[in-house]
Amino acid sequence: MDIMEKIYARAAEDPQRIAFPEATDEKILLAARECCDKGLIIPVLVGDSAAIRAAAEGFGISLDGMEFYDTSDAEAVAALIAEYAPMNEMLSEKALTKRAARDCMFPALYLLAVGKVDAMFAGMTHTTGEVIQAGMLIIGLEDGIITPSSVGIAKIPGFNGSEGDLLCFGDSAVCVNPNPDELASIAIAACDTVKGLMDWDPRCAMLSYSTDGSAESPLVDKVRQALAIAHATRPEYKIDGEFQLDAAIDPRVAAKKVKRESEVAGKANIVIWPDLNVGNIGVKLVQFFSHADAYGPLLQGFKKIVCDCSRSAPVTELVGNIVMAAVRAQSQKK
Repeated sequence: MDIMEKIYARAAEDPQRIAFPEATDEKILLAARECCDKGLIIPVLVGDSAAIRAAAEGFGISLDGMEFYDTSDAEAVAALIAEYAPMNEMLSEKALTKRAARDCMFPALYLLAVGKVDAMFAGMTHTTGEVIQAGMLIIGLEDGIITPSSVGIAKIPGFNGSEGDLLCFGDSAVCVNPNPDELASIAIAACDTVKGLMDWDPRCAMLSYSTDGSAESPLVDKVRQALAIAHATRPEYKIDGEFQLDAAIDPRVAAKKVKRESEVAGKANIVIWPDLNVGNIGVKLVQFFSHADAYGPLLQGFKKIVCDCSRSAPVTELVGNIVMAAVRAQSQKK
């Protein structure tokens, strides 16, 4: 059973309610249909119900078994906002109502905040920035996390690491040049995500061009400072560094370069890039030269599961990301 088969099996054990605020989009409806047919989630279509039904009819997609949250029902929206408003001191009910009237993503997030759905999935008609901004405003970040970020999973042919051919990367999509506090947050959130999704014992390596003091520069100092912050914030997690990539994932290299005890060196299952330049280039190198299968990137760091997808993603990729969101939502409840 491969990685996605295991994740699909876990999702089917306890289908989660996933809110879709872009429910007139054909690919979103196709992905929701497939997930519903396979018993993986309970889709909750958020928007004008008449418009959603008309769109689905036009695409020839059945909505059987799916639920609706009709944003054209002013009384229902007002009741939802009244329930959510006490949770957000920043926004008045009037401001919340205006946002709900302008964009279906906001009612979907209100539903998530009050526990009527388990995750929110968007990105087909919203930009990543819009999803992140709305998620931060309505859901907020986990305690101890100061920035949203992302993590991805790669299945790398020929790689034989501590988790076989799988390796997790963060952050390759969101934080451009994280400071030490933000870099620590990325590492902690990645451990949370991987533990919840993969059921691994996270072993997280903070990457650098230096291994354990082999070089000195402000770039290395940033990674060391982030490591200290991560240890102080979540001491239960196995986060270590600073390591070069080979010292992080190859026990033979680690034995030569890391002259101390480490639960991470040589056997990391998560690696944290020092900035987005490295992360973007690193992931593309892995994908291009090894023909790795990549899953994600998955948004992380929020109090509840807020998901973004690529607007160019095929339906198969959307289905995979939706199912991963469902499994992460299961784990949050434990």
